[in-house]
Amino acid sequence: MSEFLSAMAFRHACKQFDTEKQIPEQEFDSLLEVARTSPSSFGMEPWRMIVVRKPALRKALKSACWNQAQITDCSELVIFTTDNDTVRSGTVYVRKMFERRGLSAEAVDTYMGVYKNYLEPIECDEVLLENWTAKQCYIPLANMMTYAATLKIDSCPIEGFDKESVEAILDLEYGRSVAVICAFGYRVNPQSEQKRLDLKQIVEYR
Repeated sequence: MSEFLSAMAFRHACKQFDTEKQIPEQEFDSLLEVARTSPSSFGMEPWRMIVVRKPALRKALKSACWNQAQITDCSELVIFTTDNDTVRSGTVYVRKMFERRGLSAEAVDTYMGVYKNYLEPIECDEVLLENWTAKQCYIPLANMMTYAATLKIDSCPIEGFDKESVEAILDLEYGRSVAVICAFGYRVNPQSEQKRLDLKQIVEYR
C-alpha cells in the first residue's frame, strides 16, 4: 500500500486527544505550509487561518462548539475563516492575485472579466458568496489532515459549532466569517473500524 493510502487508512475523526503530547513546532509548521500551497478557485486563496493556543480562548470557544473536548484537549486548533468582501469581483485584492502571475495588463483585464462573469451570480447573494468561499477552505483542510496522517498526527474536522458565537468570541472584523474548525494532535484510543461505501456504490462510468 502506498504511503498516501496508508495515511488515508490511518486518518479518522479523533474524538479524544492526548493532552500531554504536543505536535513538534516544525511538523506543525509543515501542516500550515501544506494549507498555504493548496489550490483554490481562480487562485484567490480566500482562506485565512487562526491558530488558537490560549487556554482561556479555547475554553470560551468550547462552549460555542457543543462542548466538544477536542477544542481544549488537542495540541493545535486551527480555525479557517474567509473574508468574503475581499474576493468580490473588481477588488484590488483580486486584481493583485491575477497580476502576480506576471500577465500583461490586457491579460489581467481579461481575467478580471472572466472572474466577474463567474462571480456576479454568486456575490449578489451573501449566503451564496459565503458558501463559495467556505467551500474553498475544505481543500487545504483535507490536504492538512491527510498530510498530518503521514506524520502519524491525528485530526478532527469540526462543523458542530455556533457560527455567530465563535465569530463573536474571536472578535472577527465585519465581513470575515468562520468556515470550519480542525483539531490536531495525538489519539488516546485506537481508532474504530473505518466504514465506507463500496466503490461500485459511489462510482459510475459513462
